[in-house]
Amino acid sequence: MPHIGLITLVVRDYDDAIAFYTNKVGFELLEDTDLGDGKRWVVVAPKGATETRILLARASGERQTCIIGDQTGGRVGFFLNTDDFSRDYDRMLQAGVPFLEQPRHESYGTVAVFEDLYGNKWDLLELKAKPATDLAR
Repeated sequence: MPHIGLITLVVRDYDDAIAFYTNKVGFELLEDTDLGDGKRWVVVAPKGATETRILLARASGERQTCIIGDQTGGRVGFFLNTDDFSRDYDRMLQAGVPFLEQPRHESYGTVAVFEDLYGNKWDLLELKAKPATDLAR
């Protein structure tokens, strides 16, 4: 079955991005390989994730540098799902992750928008469980 393996996130500095995603968001550093000429292959993912991962790619040139922090035009572009919103929200808040709003309860679940170290917007999201009748369809 096809799945998304990697999503690239353009960053200003590898080490700063690794520190933010591992120390503040709680991701794991899965790979950090030197490719020469100052380039690295840096992959992070939520702990225990088995499919989608993030490739942290340092900007190369003016065009890429200009989109750091605005890769989705100011919209929330990334969604971090959790099975325990309160646990992860409290941990991230304590670690200094900037949340742009208080948690809100929507029809689909509990959500709050946060920014990464460059200003990209993320949703921290705990989806509501689907009723058993929905699962039987």
